[in-house]
Amino acid sequence: MNNNSVSVRDLSLSFGAVTVLETLNLDIKDGEFLVLLGSSGCGKSTLLNCIAGLLDVSDGQIFIKDRNVTWEEPKDRGIGMVFQSYALYPQMTVEGNLSFGLKVAKLPQAEIDKRVARAAEILQIQPLLKRKPSELSGGQRQRVAIGRALVRDVDVFLFDEPLSNLDAKLRSELRVEIKRLHQSLKNTMIYVTHDQIEALTLADRIAVMKSGVIQQLADPMTIYNMPENLFVAGFIGSPSMNFFRGEIKDRGGRKVVEINGVDFAMDAYPARGPLEAGRKVVLGVRPEHVKVDEPGAEIHDAVVDIEEPMGADNLLWLKLAGQTISVRIAGSRRYAPGKALQLSFDMSMASVFDAVTENRI
Repeated sequence: MNNNSVSVRDLSLSFGAVTVLETLNLDIKDGEFLVLLGSSGCGKSTLLNCIAGLLDVSDGQIFIKDRNVTWEEPKDRGIGMVFQSYALYPQMTVEGNLSFGLKVAKLPQAEIDKRVARAAEILQIQPLLKRKPSELSGGQRQRVAIGRALVRDVDVFLFDEPLSNLDAKLRSELRVEIKRLHQSLKNTMIYVTHDQIEALTLADRIAVMKSGVIQQLADPMTIYNMPENLFVAGFIGSPSMNFFRGEIKDRGGRKVVEINGVDFAMDAYPARGPLEAGRKVVLGVRPEHVKVDEPGAEIHDAVVDIEEPMGADNLLWLKLAGQTISVRIAGSRRYAPGKALQLSFDMSMASVFDAVTENRI
């Protein structure tokens, strides 16, 4: 026995000559909220559908609660699934939609009533039970869809982009509801999204995927602050991390990254191994890790191009050494376009990647 709720072993899936997933391995702990994050076509929904049993795998095995379910029907896997489309029965009330699957499974009426009442209470949809889907808002319909999975009383919940059809305000409200749901139920949840804000706010761990391969699997802060490679660094964060191509140089025993003739000392950088002089690298710095007009500035020729006031903070777009970079500063600080600034980078929070392998160094 182990404490993994779901284990994927050497999973491969091909559609004809096209390989979508190849020898993929993933362990999801009991009670964990794991987010599969990536852009369209990266294989995240395909992986979820394999776990659900909606797709037959080409090779490999899937275990749920230490039970090999690779060839079992979806209904026998002990999962509840919530899709992007609500897929509610329009002719049934909310109560009918919640109880339908339980009636098909021939559960006693008392048990059905108990489960429906519990799901309605958790999701705060008790006043909606007698309404039909056409009388509900998008957010209410998605709550009912989640409730339909909830009444099944399963070990593992699978969410396939459940919020992408909702507007921004509803998305953020339901995101909080789903987080609260996980905290109260403590079930294992696997959640697919292309939205990095959803991933960072909901997940215990995030699996960032690209072309059917998990690029990095870690907690949100590790993914954000210590991306494993250039792809993860560029994919996570809004606005994106600033990237500069340069070369490591040795200046009298001190290592620096030279970018367009400007040296950035690497003393504070948490390197994983030796930093060899002459190595071509990409320096990545997040907008909030660029210091503006503070003592010890290393660059003097940055010029404000555009200022975007965003309330709590301001976003500056600067022209620097022939490229545009973004800088996040406090909302109380204002800079007009054309203003020249002094900048420095917080190298302790920077990321440096090998220019050839694109892996963190």
